[in-house]
Amino acid sequence: MRYGGSLGRSYSSPIARRITTCIHRLVHEHYIMSGTALPVNGAQSDWKRVMKSAKLKIGKKRMKNIGLTSIMLIRTKEGLHATGALCRHMWWPLAYGGKVKDGCVRCPLHQSTYHLDDGGVKEWSPFPLFPLYGRLLAKLRKKRPLQIHDVREIDGWIEVRLAC
Repeated sequence: MRYGGSLGRSYSSPIARRITTCIHRLVHEHYIMSGTALPVNGAQSDWKRVMKSAKLKIGKKRMKNIGLTSIMLIRTKEGLHATGALCRHMWWPLAYGGKVKDGCVRCPLHQSTYHLDDGGVKEWSPFPLFPLYGRLLAKLRKKRPLQIHDVREIDGWIEVRLAC
């Protein structure tokens, strides 16, 4: 397995590839902010085709994998969203039983709720059936936002660019 080399080389390790992708994205943002010309280096390759667009109806969720990263795709009336697939509280898959309402997704396990636009925490493990139990569970892990990924539809496909 190879792990070293210049930025132009391919890597055998998924972690090394991910780090390289993040570095390329930072360089891209630097060029945009500075107003200089961006070198052509295959920036489109960051986008990964995940599924056919027609297979994800309004109000539906799908859990998909891009390499070793699990994501959840959600289509709402407001648009298409790509988030981390697992609740940040106890790692429950949000696509299995998670409720989408008012621009938020709620985990079915302990009711942690996240905003779909920025991943921010709206409620952290309230567990309304037993509030004392919910407060105890909430203290097991500190609040962490849900990861949000870039998503687009092109030529009948849903494509996702993973966040760093």
